[in-house]
Formats: sequence, C-alpha cells, structure tokens
Amino acid sequence: MFVVLSKILAVPRDAAVNEMYSQLVASDPPLHKLLADELRQRIATGVLPVGSALPTEAELCRQVGASRGPVRQALATLRAEGLIGGGRGRPPIVRAQPVPQPFETLLSFSRWAVESGRRPGQRTLEIARRPASAEAADALGLEEGEPVVEVLRLRLLDGEPAMVERTSFIEAAGRLLFDFDPDSGSIYAYLTERGVDLAVARHVFDAVAADETDAELLAVPRGAPLLRERRHTASSSGEQLEFSDDRYRPDIVTFTVENAQQTPPARARREAA
Repeated sequence: MFVVLSKILAVPRDAAVNEMYSQLVASDPPLHKLLADELRQRIATGVLPVGSALPTEAELCRQVGASRGPVRQALATLRAEGLIGGGRGRPPIVRAQPVPQPFETLLSFSRWAVESGRRPGQRTLEIARRPASAEAADALGLEEGEPVVEVLRLRLLDGEPAMVERTSFIEAAGRLLFDFDPDSGSIYAYLTERGVDLAVARHVFDAVAADETDAELLAVPRGAPLLRERRHTASSSGEQLEFSDDRYRPDIVTFTVENAQQTPPARARREAA
C-alpha cells in the first residue's frame, strides 16, 4: 500500500508554465502525482472554489506537455477524494474543499499542512509530567502511574481550528519538550533533531462525539461527530515512544488511502496456485 501526495499547476501556456513544466520533468515523483497535488492545493486555497470548473483534459495535457494518461490519473485521484465531480466530456467541477491527509504524512501535522499549501498553526494549552493513565500506560508498555509527559494542543489550518491533539510521551522523550516552545513549530521535527527515533507508527481510525473540551476548542456543538486518529509511535527497535488521541473536524480534514497492486492479478494467482 502506498499513498499519494503531490505538487503542480493550471494556467495558460506562458513562461510560468514552461518553467513549471521543466520542474515537472526534472522531479522524481510521477507527473500524475505532481498534477494532483497542484490541483488539490488550488482547491484547498480557494483558487479553484467550490462550483468552479477545472481545465479540460485537453487543456491540462497542453499546459503540462503530457499525454492524457497522467492527467486522467490525477483527476481520478481527486474524484476518489471527493474533491471533484462531473466529467464525461465536460470539465470536472470542484465539489468540496476538505483537505485530504495522506498516510505518509500522518506523523507530522505541520509537514502535511505545508505540503498541502496550507498554513499550520498551534496553540499549546498544556504540557506536563503526570502519572500515566491506564490507556496511555497500556499503549506505551508502562505500568499505570509511571511518569509520562502529556501535551494538549489545538492545531490550526490557516488560523481555523482543525484538530485537538492529546499526546503522551514516555518520559525520556517527552522531557525534551520542556526546553522547546511547542507553539513555534513541529514537535516531531524537534524531537527528531534531538535524536529521538520516531520510526514506526500504527494508526487506528474511528468516529467519536465531541466532549466538552473538543467542543470549546473546535467551535462545534458538544456531541458533534469528529474523526479520531489514535496513533502509537515506536522506534526502529520497537520501543514505544508516543501515544496520541487526535480529533479532527470532518468538514476540514479527511483521510485518503490509495492502494496499488504491485503484482498483476493473473501472475498472483499463478504464484499462489
């Protein structure tokens, strides 16, 4: 399984497009990924507002100097994310603006926001050393009551409340945060710079009703449905380092998964036979 995140355009064929085309040709990610990311960014930032038409396939092909294959792949990705609709001989129409979050960027909200063309922000409400709750102790492989460092933050997209983050770190990693201003940027980037091996993560997704804290911070009614991601992060050696309960406003953030079958079906059946 892999997930797409990308980067590129949709403007007339001029010097700017030629420059962009050169960048596309020189870049490592496939063209359809780059095109999907550029269109996704334009939708997210309102350059292509809800109800507006995208360029036609022929126009996109001409603008990026590509065949219809990559263009259709890019548009199919956006359709699967629910961002565009229509087609069948007519230009696709922008249907929605929630920002899809690919799995490969789930470790860092800040990185994902920047790569999506959005401005990340955060407001730290609490950072404290506390006895581990039963849930955190179980997730981190600790005894209940052992010390952990807890962080409560409100995460923002372009200044708008998007997610409430409740995180527990084992003490050895979390105590580094007492020398860091969590409102200045990415906790993950800081811990990585300090040598913490945040290598492997397991994500569990479900829906949850907003509690009193969620409702106040996210500006939603109490009991409103939220997307919840529970994340268990470990080192490359398997040591549990972090447990987080992140709650997202579903009108702002969605999650996407793109599957790819690496082995052709017929060959896979022959190998299994």
